[in-house]
Amino acid sequence: MRRGGLSCSYTKSVALTISAYQEDPIYLRQCLESVKNTQYPPDKLRIIMVIDGNSPDDQYMMDMFKEVFSEEDVGTYVWKNNYHHWDKETAEKFHGAGDYTEIEMEDPTRMEVETLIKTRRCVCIMQKWGGKREVMYTAFKALGDSVDYVQVCDSDTKLEPLATLELVKVLESNDRYGAVGGDVRILNLSDSYISFMSSLRYWIAFNVERACQSYFNCVSCISGPLGLYRNDLLQTFLESWYNQKFLGTHCTFGDDRHLTNRMLSIGYATKYTARSKCYSETPAQFLRWLNQQTRWTKSYFREWLYNALWWHKHHLWMTYESIIAGIFPFFVTATVIKLFFSCHLWDIMWVLLTIQLIATIKALYACFLRGNLVMIFMSLYAVLYMAGLLPTKYFAILTMNKSSWGTSGRKKMVGNYIPLLPLSLWWGVLLAGLIYTIIMMSLCTYCRLIDAEKNYLIYGASAYAGYWLLMIALYWIWIRRCCRKRRDYYDVHN
Repeated sequence: MRRGGLSCSYTKSVALTISAYQEDPIYLRQCLESVKNTQYPPDKLRIIMVIDGNSPDDQYMMDMFKEVFSEEDVGTYVWKNNYHHWDKETAEKFHGAGDYTEIEMEDPTRMEVETLIKTRRCVCIMQKWGGKREVMYTAFKALGDSVDYVQVCDSDTKLEPLATLELVKVLESNDRYGAVGGDVRILNLSDSYISFMSSLRYWIAFNVERACQSYFNCVSCISGPLGLYRNDLLQTFLESWYNQKFLGTHCTFGDDRHLTNRMLSIGYATKYTARSKCYSETPAQFLRWLNQQTRWTKSYFREWLYNALWWHKHHLWMTYESIIAGIFPFFVTATVIKLFFSCHLWDIMWVLLTIQLIATIKALYACFLRGNLVMIFMSLYAVLYMAGLLPTKYFAILTMNKSSWGTSGRKKMVGNYIPLLPLSLWWGVLLAGLIYTIIMMSLCTYCRLIDAEKNYLIYGASAYAGYWLLMIALYWIWIRRCCRKRRDYYDVHN
């Protein structure tokens, strides 16, 4: 088969692994149905779902897997343990109370899990809770060298029928390609302003940023919802990937970025293809979005330090982009604080107008690239970045060794309000700067506005407020009212 200049011989075996954790049944069913409809030869494709949890509350996920794949000889196993957690009571049962030692401990049920995964096409495993990395490790470890490629997928991800095929094409085109990621779109973009803005940001992140990185063979992160790895290479660094530590703490999140970094560390290229697509759920609530961004930022800066060790193995672009992206938040912070404490109201208005102007220019360019005017709303992301994401980055840096914060199942209410603290501090600093400027302008003759500056301030404030009023009106009329149906956004061509 040939499409877009790349051929696929259908000779490579693929294991499609699904990492499942307390998921909305609607999203889980969409994920499983899309996996079932994947257009890749059944005799070359295995489907493995590992559930992070083995309690009765998690049973519905296994039941749904068996229901969707009822036509297959589905293999299921409820594992009381996982690869790295085997309690003393279980050990004594097999070895005797007096023979138990940490060194001798090896769970005999591991062989049952591995045999099941290697011998059945469709397998679902429920295991002791341990986090996403533990779930992924189970699938990778049990597969061993039984397949050529391993595809990763989350349980809230809806795959396009050709997603797997398009990923395989890229890896088959060059032996130096170690991993490839696809285009991740947002499944629930009409739920809220946050999810809608995330959908626009995702398009930029994948179709501009990762596409550029792919041109230089150095994609920095193969996203968890849609990625494919050469299994023989993955197995060489599987243990070091799982056992990653930072400042003495075992790393739990950032598994996809570190997996990509491990591939880059051995000198293999990482790629991106827009032909492979999927849709994934994103937080629609502001607080859940903050928790997600905090978690991602922690892993970004942690992996930035690790990635720097391998800059010399790849194109100079990776070094350049990493440095620019790494210092950008600090540069923006210093500039904004300096202007807010400058004793001139016009300086504050100037920075707001400049940020908005640059954001609008980028949004217009995105409209041109995508061929869709909806990208003009990307100009509103600048304020979301300044008011929410920027202070979150500093909180993430200060708590990089805290691996327990920022995670929760999608079916649970958000209970972590700690990320609101840096936002409060950041807004307090900016408010203090504004008050300081107003006081200094009333007390200091040098700081007072001249007539020309007063006119500029009035015109600038009017233009800024007018732009936001126009964009908000467009958002409510165009997006919230006229385009509420989710299927209107499933245009894979845009």
